Formats: sequence, C-alpha cells, structure tokens
Amino acid sequence: QVQVVESGGGSVQAGESLRLSCAGSGRSFSRSRIGWFRQAPGKERELVAAISWIQTAYADSVKDRFIISRDSGQNIVFLQMNNLKPEDTAVYYCNSDPPQPSWGPGTQVTVSS
Repeated sequence: QVQVVESGGGSVQAGESLRLSCAGSGRSFSRSRIGWFRQAPGKERELVAAISWIQTAYADSVKDRFIISRDSGQNIVFLQMNNLKPEDTAVYYCNSDPPQPSWGPGTQVTVSS
C-alpha cells in the first residue's frame, strides 16, 4: 500500500511558481504510477499530472505549466507548478494512479490575481 505526505503548498500571486513534494513510503511506492490530484471548493477531485517509471501525463489545464518528476532514490514525487493562475487554487493531493481509497492530508495552494 502506498503511504504519502504532501508538502510545499502556499499562497502566491498569479504568475508565480511553487514546487510540491510527495514523500512516499511502502514498498510499492517506487514501483507505482503516482498522480497529483487537486480539489477546488465545490468541485470534484481531478488528476492533474501522473508519472510512471518512464512516462508522464498532464491534464490539458496544466500542460506546459506543470512538470511532474520523481526522485526514486528518496521516494519523492515533485510537482513543479509555474505560471500559476487563480483557477489553480485547490488542495493538492498525491496518490497512486488509479488512486487507493485512503488519501493524505493534502497541501493547500492559493493563487491570487
């Protein structure tokens, strides 16, 4: 089972950047496809980026602005978020993709215009 702790969120102005970190534990973390998800108030949780051993994938809304990467030696998956927009405001979570039923606490990202 994948266990994760997210960090790196904060409050920024539009156009600025943040880097989120997902520290994983459990034997399967390094072998799992890991996704960054987000949930904005009143909206469904959505997958924004995912990384397997050799492939990455992005939602259209973040393509060319967000970069997902992993440091397999330290079991960390990063989400570099550039040119942030107010619509990126959400709680960001990481989980396996497809997600397991339990979620970490998430990290809040707030982007003001």
